Amino acid sequence: MIDWDKLTKNLERRGFAVRRFSTAQEAADWLDQDIDGVSVGFGGSMTVQEMGLYPRLAAHNRAVWHWNRDGLSQAAVTDVYICSANGLAETGEIINIDGVGNRVSSTLFGHKRVCFVVGSNKIAPDFDAALYRARNVAAPKNCRRLGLKTPCAVKADRCYNCDSPDRSCRALVVLWEKPRDVERMDVILIDQELGY
Repeated sequence: MIDWDKLTKNLERRGFAVRRFSTAQEAADWLDQDIDGVSVGFGGSMTVQEMGLYPRLAAHNRAVWHWNRDGLSQAAVTDVYICSANGLAETGEIINIDGVGNRVSSTLFGHKRVCFVVGSNKIAPDFDAALYRARNVAAPKNCRRLGLKTPCAVKADRCYNCDSPDRSCRALVVLWEKPRDVERMDVILIDQELGY
């Protein structure tokens, strides 16, 4: 059982702005109204895709998503960056693992605002459990989805700490607090399972 109050309090104490929604639709509606007339970059995220955020925000913003052949570098220099998290601890740490580094680097520097959209399935009770989830749940499922030739992609069951050329676990970022040079960091909590 997720302790939403504890999670919200810990994220806010660390400098994150927190919004909670019952459904992905409610969260998407809020983001669609709140982000307007700016450039928006999207990190590779099944959560973001399932929410239908790209077409909605592209209708009234300059939207860039590498899944739509816009290029990784263009998404890195937008006003707003939207992605998810591989693991979020109730203690307040946000964890992401990346193979290229574009997504994790964009959560640290270069944008005025970063928005994490996080489904309830990504929330763990503490840092160790969130890190375990990122490595052993999210990463294998993403490797399988991407058709990578890694041991974890075969069963999508756990990290094998491989040395495969296709390894997607190449960079790990833990946000303990909002970075100083990012003006605003939103954590959009959704009481619904989304993404990996």
